[in-house]
This record gives sequence, structure tokens and C-alpha cells, in this order.
Amino acid sequence: MRRTLFLLSLCASLFSFEVAFAHERERIEYLNSGKVLPVNLPFSEAVRVGNMLYLSGQIGIVPGTSKLVSGGIKEEARQTLENIKTSLRAHGYDLQDVVKCTVMLADIAEWDAFNEVYQSFFSKHYPARSAFGASGLALGARVEVECLAAKGSQSSTRGSIPTRRKRTLPASSKHPL
Repeated sequence: MRRTLFLLSLCASLFSFEVAFAHERERIEYLNSGKVLPVNLPFSEAVRVGNMLYLSGQIGIVPGTSKLVSGGIKEEARQTLENIKTSLRAHGYDLQDVVKCTVMLADIAEWDAFNEVYQSFFSKHYPARSAFGASGLALGARVEVECLAAKGSQSSTRGSIPTRRKRTLPASSKHPL
């Protein structure tokens, strides 16, 4: 009798544990807004898991086409970041929600020019970021940027250290990493 009660108790506990944590499983959504990337590409524009949005790498294309904007690194960087902003907004996020960016540059010597444009899009709390030189970006682009965004990220400043210094690198730095 005790054994039966114990087993029933154990089963009920396991079942309630499963029910209690079922809501914790995050649904995965594969998203394509059609506002930036052509719709026939073999990857998703973004994937949402819970409050996180994983944005595919963006380059400086004219929205809806496979044509890069002309004008060099600054114009490509500007269009790339505009495309990111458009894609984020299409999925209910904004630049303030971005927590991490990965930047790929066709020529790492264009780091300063890219940063000049980047700083005009992000302010106050910059996202975490990695950058590297790459040999051969899609469509011959000069820059590609992928981002991760999290809902609620702009309200949290815990752990941040206020700074007043300008975030630039000395002109003499060839490899600022």
C-alpha cells in the first residue's frame, strides 16, 4: 500500500513538474518580412526564440533587390544599418533592443570608416560587438553585420559603467582589436 501511494505520489509530482515547466519551452519562429531581403533566399531573415531575435547578416543592398548601393564603405555601412533597423522594426524590435553585433569587413583597414557610421546608429549603451576582416562577402559587399536583439534590453543598465570618453581609436592603430 505504501509503495503504491509512493509511486502515485511520484507520478503526480513528475506530471506537475512537466506541466509547470511546459510554458518555459520557447516556440521557434522563422521570419521573413519581405521588406529588406529578396524572398527567395535559402535562409530566414530572422529567427525569434522567446524574447530573442537572431537577425541574419545584412549587407548594403537596396531593399528587395540583390543590388548593392554605390559609394563605398560608408554608404554600404549606412544602408546595411538601415536594413537592420527596417528588419528589426518589421519583427517588433528596434536598435535599442540590439545586444550583440558581429561585423565582417572585406578590408579591416575600413574599420574607422565603418565605426563613424555605426556610431550614428547606436548611442548611449552600445551593443557587445565582434569584428573581423573577411575575404569574400556576399555579392562583393564591403561590410556585413548580423545582430542579436532582446526585448527589454534597453531598460537594463545594471552592471554598466558610465563613461564620458569618446569611443574612438587612435589613427595610428592598424589592427584595433
